[in-house]
Amino acid sequence: MQLFLGGACAGKRERVSERFPQASWIQASEALERMRYPRLAETHAEVVVHGWLKWLEEVCCNRNGAELENDALRECWRQAFKDWAGRESAEVVLIVPEVGRGIVPVEPFQRQLRDLAGWLAQDAAEASSSVWHVRHGLVMALK
Repeated sequence: MQLFLGGACAGKRERVSERFPQASWIQASEALERMRYPRLAETHAEVVVHGWLKWLEEVCCNRNGAELENDALRECWRQAFKDWAGRESAEVVLIVPEVGRGIVPVEPFQRQLRDLAGWLAQDAAEASSSVWHVRHGLVMALK
C-alpha cells in the first residue's frame, strides 16, 4: 500500500494518475463499505482510494451532534489499511489530504474533523510501505 499526502490542489491526483495510469479509482466511503466483503482489489491490479475528507465529513454530520466514537472510527480505517496493505494481488494507493496546517478552528465540528484527518493520515502512513508528500506538484519520498 502506498500513501500520497498533500494539501488542497497540491497535485496529488495528477502525480498518482501519472504513476498509476491503469488504476481504478474509488471513493473512500465505497472502499470501506466493500471492505466488509473481500473484493476491493481482486479485479484490478491498482486501486486508488480517495475522498477521505468527504467521508469524514459525512461520518461526522451523520452523528447529528452526537459525540463521535473516535476510537471505533479509527479502528474501522485501521482494519481497512491492514487488509489492503496485506494484498498481494493489487497495489492500493491512498490519497489523503493534509488539513488545517496547525490552525485550530473555533467550531467544534471543524476541530474534530481536523483531528480525525490527522489521525487518519498518521495511521495510513504507519500502515503504508511507501509514503509520498506532494507539494506544488513535486513529490518527495517520506518513507
